[in-house]
Amino acid sequence: MYFCTMIKNDTIIALATPSGVGAISVIRLSGEKAIDIVAAFFKSIKKEKTLRNQKSHTIHLGHIINNGLILDEVLVSIFKNPRSYTGENVVEISCHGSSFIQQEIIQLFLQNDCRMADNGEFTMRAFLNGKMDLSQAEAVADVIASNSAASHQMAIQQMRGGITNELKELRAQLLDFAALIELELDFSGEDVEFADRTKFKELVAKITFVLKRLIDSFSFGNAMKNGIPVAIIGEPNVGKSTLLNTLLNEDKAIVSEIAGTTRDAIEDEIIIDGVAFRFIDTAGIRETIDIIESIGIKKAYEKADNAQLIIFIIDPKKEKKEKRKEAIEIIKTRFPNKRLLVIANKVDLLSIDETITLQSEIENLILLSAKNKTGIDALKQELTSLVNIGALSNNETIVTNSRHFEALNNALIAISSVQEGIDLEISTDLFSIDIRECLRHLGAITGDYDVDKDILGHIFSNFCIGK
Repeated sequence: MYFCTMIKNDTIIALATPSGVGAISVIRLSGEKAIDIVAAFFKSIKKEKTLRNQKSHTIHLGHIINNGLILDEVLVSIFKNPRSYTGENVVEISCHGSSFIQQEIIQLFLQNDCRMADNGEFTMRAFLNGKMDLSQAEAVADVIASNSAASHQMAIQQMRGGITNELKELRAQLLDFAALIELELDFSGEDVEFADRTKFKELVAKITFVLKRLIDSFSFGNAMKNGIPVAIIGEPNVGKSTLLNTLLNEDKAIVSEIAGTTRDAIEDEIIIDGVAFRFIDTAGIRETIDIIESIGIKKAYEKADNAQLIIFIIDPKKEKKEKRKEAIEIIKTRFPNKRLLVIANKVDLLSIDETITLQSEIENLILLSAKNKTGIDALKQELTSLVNIGALSNNETIVTNSRHFEALNNALIAISSVQEGIDLEISTDLFSIDIRECLRHLGAITGDYDVDKDILGHIFSNFCIGK
């Protein structure tokens, strides 16, 4: 394998649980000598038992002892290669959660043929030892970082080989055709064709379809992973900040009767029915000569440009019918591709007749009183209904990783060039280069093709130490 030179034979150690005081801490070691190193300082409760002779996937109660001094009573779990997370001998020591005990045990082994693991080195070793492909390794970090049911579900699906399963068979078929086409080049003077052109065209079309579907899923997947951005916009004093505070159940934004109080975007995230939404309270949109407020209004439009959903709030008591309709049309025209929710706030101040009239004027209008916290549940239901979570329910592969997104785009460019070459009936040797390019980019996603060492270093440096 290309990275065989990166596999080290030394034994690494790290705290696998969060640092600090807790009931239990787990210290992890991985490497050929991991079991021997721990065995030298472990004394089982059963005197005749030694770690070196124990079976894989067993747990043993005893003490870590250094120079006759008991450091702690521990549970030691043994995982022998290749049946371990890293594919090496792995030992996990469950000790008491004292920071002092953690450091005493770690320092003991650091002085006895261990070294501290780098960020993500356990998972990197798992990848290098063939326990998982690169996309699955990256998904491990996403599982750890997941903060909602949706992001967790996508990460788990990826860790189980989602994108790998999508691409594996197609890449294998393309590789077979590439070999046949390369063979044709060896017999170029004899005008022979080993690759069935009809089947080849079908495969290229299928690959193109799958790549486009995966690429199209990225905007949704990235938003679900990082929180769906929702911009709250409207004129000053319509209740944008009050709505944000109500949704968050805290006084995040300053609320005042003075127009133009919010001059910068205020963001925070909440989870609704397992989906993370990142709400952005923006400056009130109006004509103003105040330079600072003008900057805030400009930022409001920028935030709306980058949002996936826009909540446009109106004050039905303050604004006349014609002005309301005009304002809504302006927002729709300015953001034609955005999903828009129009909210009438302060409906507690309206009569029943005014409320009925208002609903007849504006289609799909949501009525609420942010101050009195009425209508909030209806807003939350509407928000989740606008998010297409059907793909999650159907366990479809959703791309959330920007590196994968870039590789898929490059693969699509290459396979499109192959399609163009087929359509123009150009010489096989010309588009065989594009076939290899497509294979290279697809292989880079899973690590089946040479991946630059710097890229690997960057990927695993984002992991926590101990994973």
